[in-house]
Amino acid sequence: MNFEGKSVIITGVASGLGHALAIEFSNAKATVFGCDVNDEAGRANMQALGATYFHVDVSKEKEVEDFIATVVATHGKLDVMVNNAAVSVSEEMINTTEADLDRILAVNLKGPFFGTKHAVRAMLKTNGGAIVNVASILGLVADGMLAAYCAAKGGVLGLTRAAAVQYGDRGIRVNAICPGDIDTPLVAEYFDMFDDPKEARAKIENEYPMKRIAAPKEIAQSVMFLASPYSSYMTGQQLVVDGGLTVSCY
Repeated sequence: MNFEGKSVIITGVASGLGHALAIEFSNAKATVFGCDVNDEAGRANMQALGATYFHVDVSKEKEVEDFIATVVATHGKLDVMVNNAAVSVSEEMINTTEADLDRILAVNLKGPFFGTKHAVRAMLKTNGGAIVNVASILGLVADGMLAAYCAAKGGVLGLTRAAAVQYGDRGIRVNAICPGDIDTPLVAEYFDMFDDPKEARAKIENEYPMKRIAAPKEIAQSVMFLASPYSSYMTGQQLVVDGGLTVSCY
C-alpha cells in the first residue's frame, strides 16, 4: 500500500500499536503526525521516522481540536485519522473505582469520539477521508476483569457506526478494528498481574487457534487496509483480527 502524499494522524505513538502504526504508515510514504502524553518516548519514536510529534491528551477536546487544526494548516488536509490511544485498568467490576472508570472512559471512549468528531469536520472541507478507530474484541466479548475497558470499547464501536451512517455520503469512511491480545507493553502489564507472567502468557496464547498473540505490525497493517482504497466500499464495520479467538469453542 502506498500513502504517498497522504496526511495521517495517529494517537498514542509512544509505544505498542501506535508506534507500529507510525512505522508502517511512514514506510508506506505517508506524512505522519503522531501524538501522546509520554513526550520522551513519543518524540523519540517520531523523530526516528522523520515524522512530527505533538503532546496531546486525547481526553481533552480542545487539545484534539487544536492538534487536528494544526495538521490541516501544515499539510493542507487530513486524509487518515487513526484513534489508537488507550489505557487499561485490570480490576473486577465491584472493585473498580469511579476514578478508574472515569480515566478509562476519558481516554478510550472520549478520545476516539473527539478524534472522530474533529477529523470529520476537517474531512468535510476536503472531499472526505478515512477514519479508523482501534476498538477490541472486548467490545464484542468480555473479560470479567476488564469491565470498564469492555464498556469503553463497546462504545467505540457504537460511535464508529453512527459516524459512518451520518457522513458516508460525504466521502468519509469510518471503520473500527477489533484486535485480540497484541504483544505490546499494555498487554505485558496485564500478564504481570499474575504470579507467573510467563505461565500466564503461555496459557493465553494456547487459547488462540494460531497459538500466539499478534505482533503489533500485523494489526497495524490491518488498520492500513481500512485506511486504504482497498477497502473503499467498507464503512461502519468492525474488522476482527484476533487469530481466530472469538470463533473458537475452546
